[in-house]
Amino acid sequence: MKGLVLSGGKGSRLRPLTYTRAKQLVPIANKPVLFYGIEALAAAGIREIGIVVGDTHEEIRKAVGNGERWNVEVTYIEQDAPRGLAHAVLISEEFIGHEPFVMYLGDNLLNKGIAPFVQEFVNTSPAAQILLTRVPDPQMFGVAELEAGKVVRLVEKPKEPQSDLALVGVYMFSPEVFESVKQIRPSFRNELEITDAIQNLIDRGFVVRPHLVEGWWKDTGKLDDMLEANRLILDTLDRRLEGTIDSHSRVEGKVVIEAGAQLTDSVVRGPAIIGANAKIEHAYIGPFTSIMNNVEIRGSEIEHSIVLEGSILSDLANRVIDSLIGRNVRIIRQPIKPSAYRFMLGDNSEVGIRW
Repeated sequence: MKGLVLSGGKGSRLRPLTYTRAKQLVPIANKPVLFYGIEALAAAGIREIGIVVGDTHEEIRKAVGNGERWNVEVTYIEQDAPRGLAHAVLISEEFIGHEPFVMYLGDNLLNKGIAPFVQEFVNTSPAAQILLTRVPDPQMFGVAELEAGKVVRLVEKPKEPQSDLALVGVYMFSPEVFESVKQIRPSFRNELEITDAIQNLIDRGFVVRPHLVEGWWKDTGKLDDMLEANRLILDTLDRRLEGTIDSHSRVEGKVVIEAGAQLTDSVVRGPAIIGANAKIEHAYIGPFTSIMNNVEIRGSEIEHSIVLEGSILSDLANRVIDSLIGRNVRIIRQPIKPSAYRFMLGDNSEVGIRW
C-alpha cells in the first residue's frame, strides 16, 4: 500500500504568511504540519509516499528530503496548478500503479493517527473508504449522505446540506478510482472534485465505506484552526527542560524548552514550547504558545500564539494573544514622542489593536 500527500495548495487563507512559505510547512507545536501527515502514514506501515507539490516544491523538497528520517521513500509529483484533489490523484497514477493507497491532505491533522483505518481498509477491501466527522457548518465541506450505513451521495460544499457529516482530509482508494477521475468533468470551480470521483465509484456500483472519526480533526488552512491545532498538540506534550533557566524564572506545567534556549527573569506557563536558542528575558509566555528557534522576546507578554523563527518582540505595553507571527518579524515599542503607530505591512496583513 502506498501513501499520497497533497502539498500543492497556495494557502490563500493564511496570507501574507504563505506568500513566502508553503502553508504545509507552517509549524504546529514547532513542527511543520506536513510532518504530522508523513508520520501518520509511516506509523500505519506505509513506506512509499508520493508528495504532490506545486509552486512551493523547492521549499517542501528541502524540508522533507528523501524521507529517510521517517524510514520512508519519498517521490515528488509536480502539479502545474491547483486543479482539484481528483486531479492530484490523476497525475499520481504512474506512481501508485496497481496498488491501493491512502491520500492525506498535507495541511490536515488527526489526533489518533490513521493506522486503525488503514487496517480496516486492508481487511475489507472496498473501492474507497472515507473518514467522516460531524461539523456545525457542513456547507463549508464535502458532505456525505448515508443510508443503512452506506455512502449513497457526496456533495461538495452544498448550499442546503442534507447531512452534517463532513469528509476528513484522509481517503483510502483502490486503483478503481483512476477510472473514476478520468470520467468526471471539472466543477464550477474548474477543478476535478474528489467528491465527484467518489460519487462516480458509487454510481458504478462499487462499495464506498464510511468511518466516523473519534477525537479531533483539524484543517489548518485558517488562522483560528491553526491556533486550535497548536493548542491541541501542545496539550499532548511531556514536560522537557533542556535550555538554561535562571533562578528568577518560573516554568509551570507542560513546557518544552529546547537546548540552547535561555530564560531570564521570566515566567512560562504551559502547555508551551520554546525552541532552540530562543531568548526569553523579563517576559511572560502564556498557555498554548509555540516559540520557534532563535526568537527573542523581551519585556513582553504573549499567549495562545505561534511565533516563527528569528522574530523579535520587545517592550510591548500590552499582551499579544491569538496571533501567528511570521519569520524574522520585529515588533518593537520605541519610547519616542509623539505617541504613534508605525507599520510596514504586506498585502492581506491584519493588525488588531485593543485598548
